Amino acid sequence: MAELENPGVMPKLIAFLSSLLERVSESNDLTRRVTTQSQSVSVFHGLSRPSITIQSYLERIFKYANCSSSCFVVAYVYLDRFTQRQPSLPINSFNVHRLLITSVMTAAKFLDDMYYNNAYYAKVGGISTKEMNLLELDFLFGLGFDLNVTPNTFHAYLSYLQKEMTLLQPLSLVVVPPRSVITFNDDEASHQKQQQQLAV
Repeated sequence: MAELENPGVMPKLIAFLSSLLERVSESNDLTRRVTTQSQSVSVFHGLSRPSITIQSYLERIFKYANCSSSCFVVAYVYLDRFTQRQPSLPINSFNVHRLLITSVMTAAKFLDDMYYNNAYYAKVGGISTKEMNLLELDFLFGLGFDLNVTPNTFHAYLSYLQKEMTLLQPLSLVVVPPRSVITFNDDEASHQKQQQQLAV
């Protein structure tokens, strides 16, 4: 985890996560328009797409949440688990922002000794405290309260992110097609790769 404390790492991590989530949400938006695939509407869905970009939103969370850098890796693990357990609720442009603020808040509460309350995270996320409370509850049930992230799982996700960040070119110059996300099984130290899209 010491590698996350390097000042140059977090901007790259934020850029990569936002790029990944942007591609996933655009892909799922397109899938929803093209097919008749059923996608449920949940408390995470907004009535319209937020005007703030995913990257700006993640940067805002990073700036104001003051949570440990590890929270962003664990939030990524939680998002992956959530989408695997809730396949009818894929990440799209209507829910990605609410899922992000909720996953980071949940990770901060689980990992950090000191963290802000739901009212503070609601302000950071641009939603009401009542909505933040509801999102947290729905997210926890969606995860089946499976919040523990083993050191092996953490390092597997971190290694994947680091590998991808080293390959990351300046985002303005590269057009990246949607791609699969590697998911990891907590029980396997060998980190078997499963090709499964984050939103499926």
